[in-house]
Amino acid sequence: MGRLRLYGYWRSSASYRVRIALAVKGLDYEYVPVHLVRDGGEQFGAAYTRLNPQSRVPALELDGVVLTQSMAILEWLEEAFPGAPPLLPAEPLARARVRSLAQLVVADIQPLQNTAVIRYLRERHGWAEPEVGSWMQEWIGRGLRALEQRLAGEPRTGRFCDGDTPTLADVCLVPQAYASRRFGIDLAAFPRIAAIDAACRELEPFRRAAPEQQPDAGA
Repeated sequence: MGRLRLYGYWRSSASYRVRIALAVKGLDYEYVPVHLVRDGGEQFGAAYTRLNPQSRVPALELDGVVLTQSMAILEWLEEAFPGAPPLLPAEPLARARVRSLAQLVVADIQPLQNTAVIRYLRERHGWAEPEVGSWMQEWIGRGLRALEQRLAGEPRTGRFCDGDTPTLADVCLVPQAYASRRFGIDLAAFPRIAAIDAACRELEPFRRAAPEQQPDAGA
């Protein structure tokens, strides 16, 4: 197997998820930054759209094969590297719960804060920053309230989303917590989410994957 090559952006939630998973599993990879803002967005350039016609990050390349969509990449990592620390529990119902928590973030919260959505609101509708901020806080807040209720009310929740070992759900929760703070949401209103986020960020793989640790941070 050749070397993995990850195309991503330091502040992209979806890229952040994949970086965490790669770090948890102890996998080496080459990082290729794709700036989502500069010059109208490098993801729209011809070179990158050949890799990913959707013009989004991340993309993971291995031996000429390109995987896109962060959840597909995470599932592939789990299947391709079963000997590494697992991201899914062994029991089928527990696995389904972890996937459900992850999808609550990935499918219901994150798409509404995507850079493409923000660009559309600004350029097509002429929204000013306070209006964009209000949009983000409303829709992110709705999702976080549902996630908080589940984590607080389900007995499998422990130090992490599922017991005392990080899983796919935590891999998705931490980037969302980071993005939520960026958009002005006080996580003190979501104590279980805040506690799990803090516990994850104490771990070396999560620290290594953090946005500010990336070579393109601040670019």
